[in-house]
Amino acid sequence: MKKLLIVDDDESIQLLYQEEFKEEGYEVAEALNGESALEQFKQSPPDLVVLDIQMPGLNGIEVLRQMKMLNAAIPVIINSAYNEYKQDLGAWASDEYVVKSSDMSELKTAVRRLVG
Repeated sequence: MKKLLIVDDDESIQLLYQEEFKEEGYEVAEALNGESALEQFKQSPPDLVVLDIQMPGLNGIEVLRQMKMLNAAIPVIINSAYNEYKQDLGAWASDEYVVKSSDMSELKTAVRRLVG
């Protein structure tokens, strides 16, 4: 079973993603902030990370940079409510950029494409 790490400070998004991805057959770990995400990434590396940008403390761009330095082979999907971050050079290190939506089909497709 492939393990996803969902990093988002919005607990309702976490709950939604957890339910949706468990139904798809994935194991789901969660982190509410960048520091916790990095700790989990080191302790129990996931097969893929879904990462928000706007979070208190370390933002998603910094977390992405550190994750790629630790293990560049693990795919990271930036999942932000803000489309303008696509232009941020830091976001280019992500494997995919998906704008948050009530329709999760684009995110699910990206996850399947990156980890099966």
